Amino acid sequence: MDRLASLIRMAAQLPIFVSCIALFFLMAMTFCDVVLRSTINAPIEAATELTRMSMAVIVFSVMPSMSFKGGHISVDLLDGLFEKINMIRWRDAAMSLICGVMLYWPASRVVVLAKRAQSYGDTTEYLNWPVFYLSWFIAIMTFATMVALILRGLALMFAPNYVEAAR
Repeated sequence: MDRLASLIRMAAQLPIFVSCIALFFLMAMTFCDVVLRSTINAPIEAATELTRMSMAVIVFSVMPSMSFKGGHISVDLLDGLFEKINMIRWRDAAMSLICGVMLYWPASRVVVLAKRAQSYGDTTEYLNWPVFYLSWFIAIMTFATMVALILRGLALMFAPNYVEAAR
């Protein structure tokens, strides 16, 4: 069981590593773009395109792990009420399950859009990279987030110590 838990933790670190690489690339590209623009008036033409793609990779890479850990921003308007009746764990479990199930629709829509982009042969404006690769990445990571939220909800219901250990 410990071996399985460590394997799951290592697998959860891979998307975070991908996000870190994308963030570093974005930082280096922005630095180079500013230097080139300021010194020789020659900006990187595809900088906007690369920024958009990098931002998508950064956001969608960390969504599954942040969702499982409960790291999203939340508003605690009703926390006092749920603390009084000792239902915070059950509220969090219900919200995780509801959000996880609801993610099926946007994930399936992105799959449709990825298939359409692939069939049309859509490419990016400057680099002529196929759009469907990024669309499939977004779809896969959204489905992974869906699974992570459902697992979080079930873990909060049946094994709350596991979720606390994941934080």
